[in-house]
Amino acid sequence: MAAGSVTLGIDLGTTSVKVALVEAAPGDPSGFVVLASCARAARAEVAAQSAAAGPQGQEQDVRRIIQALNECLAALPRQQLRKVCSIGVSGQMHGVMFWKTGQGCEWTEGGAAPVFEPRAVSQLVTWQDGRCSSKFLASLPQPESHLSVATGFGCATIFWLLKNSPESLKSYDVAGTIHDYVVAMLCGLTRPLMSDQNAASWGYFNTRRQSWNLEILRAAGFPVHLLPDIAEPGSVAGRTSRAWFEIPEGTPVGVALGDLQASVYSCMAQRTDAVLNISTSVQLVASMPSGFQPAQTPDPTAPVAYFPYFDRTYLAVAASLNGGNVLATFVRMLVQWMADLGLEVEESTVYSCMIQAAAQQRDTCLTITPTVLGERHLPDQLASVTRISSSDLSLGHVTRALCRGIIQNLHSMLPFQQLREWGVERVIGSGSALSRNEVLKQEVQRAFPFPVSYGQDVDAAVGAALVMLQRNFNQQES
Repeated sequence: MAAGSVTLGIDLGTTSVKVALVEAAPGDPSGFVVLASCARAARAEVAAQSAAAGPQGQEQDVRRIIQALNECLAALPRQQLRKVCSIGVSGQMHGVMFWKTGQGCEWTEGGAAPVFEPRAVSQLVTWQDGRCSSKFLASLPQPESHLSVATGFGCATIFWLLKNSPESLKSYDVAGTIHDYVVAMLCGLTRPLMSDQNAASWGYFNTRRQSWNLEILRAAGFPVHLLPDIAEPGSVAGRTSRAWFEIPEGTPVGVALGDLQASVYSCMAQRTDAVLNISTSVQLVASMPSGFQPAQTPDPTAPVAYFPYFDRTYLAVAASLNGGNVLATFVRMLVQWMADLGLEVEESTVYSCMIQAAAQQRDTCLTITPTVLGERHLPDQLASVTRISSSDLSLGHVTRALCRGIIQNLHSMLPFQQLREWGVERVIGSGSALSRNEVLKQEVQRAFPFPVSYGQDVDAAVGAALVMLQRNFNQQES
C-alpha cells in the first residue's frame, strides 16, 4: 500500500454510523494507520409503515441514518478529507429499502459542505424484522441457493409486502440495502449495484452463478425489476458526482460490502487466521480454502453458514446467539434476587465481583449449557445446568462454568478440530465482552489449540476502507 493515500471507510450499522479515515503505514506494505474516526448513534427506529407488520416489524428512518452519516463526516478533519482518494462502504446486511430512480435524494449546496438528503425513499426494513412467520416462509418457493431464507432477508420482506401491502411497492422502482443506497446517491447511479455479499444475505441468490433466481422469482410473481445489478466486492461502483465534505468530485466509491465481511477484513491478517468476536452475541469466522464450494441446497439445521467473501472465496461462520447477553442476563438475575432480599446493588458492581470470583476459581465440575436464547439452527433449545454438587455452588464456580459454557457451546457449533483441518493457525480475539472479561479469555485459550491474539478489534468502517486501500495498492503495483 502506498503511503499518502487516504481512504474513507463508512459503516452504516444497526444502531450507529461510523466513519474512519485510513492511510497506509509508511514502510509497512500490510500496515495501516487510522487517522481519524467518528461514530454517531442513529436512533432511527420507527413504527412499521404497514400496520399488518405488527409489533414484529422492525424499521428505521433512512433520513435519521443519513443525518448521522452527515454528522460523522462533519466531525472529521477537513484537511484530511481533501486527501481522500477512494471511499469504501459497508452496512447492516439482509435489510431492504426502496427509492425512486433519479429522485432518491436532494443535494443541498448551502452550509459548510454539500450534503445529500433522502427524498422519495421508503423506510428501511432491517435484518431484525420478524414479520415473516415460519408459516409464511414455508409458503415461499424453495430458493436455488446454499443459504436458507429467513425473516428479515430482503427478498422475504418484498414477498411479504407483495402479499400484505402491494400498494407500498408501487411508489418505487429500485431496491437495495441502506449501504447500496448511499453508494447510489454518492455516484448518481440510475440503477443500484449490489455485491454478492449483500445479495446472498437477501436470499434467492446463487453464489456459484453470481445471479438472482430470476425464473423462480418470476414464477412466484416477485417484482424482479426491483433487484439491483450485481458487481464484484472490492470493485468500483462509480465516482462521486459532486464534492462531498471536502472530498473531491470524481472520487472512486467501492461497491457496498456486508458488515460481516468488512469486519473480518479489518483484522484477519492472513487466510490462516480465524476471528472470534464475543460481544452481545458470538461469531467464529474462518476463511475457507480456495476452490471450496458450499452445498447447493440450504440446510436450516446446519450450525455453520458459508458467506461470500472476496475473490469468489467463502467465510465459514458459526454465529451463536448466546454471548455477552447471557452474562448480562445472569447479572440481572442476581440483581433482582438481591432486590427481592431487600438489597440494592449496581449491575456493574455485580459484574466485576463475579468476574473476580471466577478468576480465583480456576476450574469447576459444574456444567452450564448457556443457550437461554436458543440458536438459529436449534431454535427450541433452552439452557440447562448439570453436574451440580454442594461444593460447586459458589459465585466463582457458577461464573466460571457460565463462561466455559459460552465457549463450549460455540465449540459444539464449529469444532476447533475442524478449524485445524481448514488450515487455521491463529485466532484473533475481539469484541467488548471478550476484551473486558479475563475469565472468558482464559476459557478461549483453554479451548483453542491455537495461539490467541488480542488487541485488533473488528471494525467494519476500517475494513471497508482497507478493501479500497488494497485495491489502490494493487493498481499501483500493476
